[in-house]
Amino acid sequence: MARVRIHYCTQCQWLLRAGWYAQELLSTFGEDLEEVALVPSHGGHFEVLYEDKVIWERKRDGGFPDVKTLKRLVRDRLDPGRDLGHIDR
Repeated sequence: MARVRIHYCTQCQWLLRAGWYAQELLSTFGEDLEEVALVPSHGGHFEVLYEDKVIWERKRDGGFPDVKTLKRLVRDRLDPGRDLGHIDR
């Protein structure tokens, strides 16, 4: 079972964005994910880790991912053959 962690900056008020990403991942992948954790941080820090490997970093990757991109990044690691329906079309 896979673990996803979303680090978000509390100073920047990114909790709602991080929570929305978590909700979307859990809605799409459900029990295939062991957990989606929200990790408070500071200093403009926002990154998403899959099994302790960074799959998105705001500064490195130029902002925030759209939810389709984030779902694809998780899917490609969790279950590469999985069809995400309209997201893949």
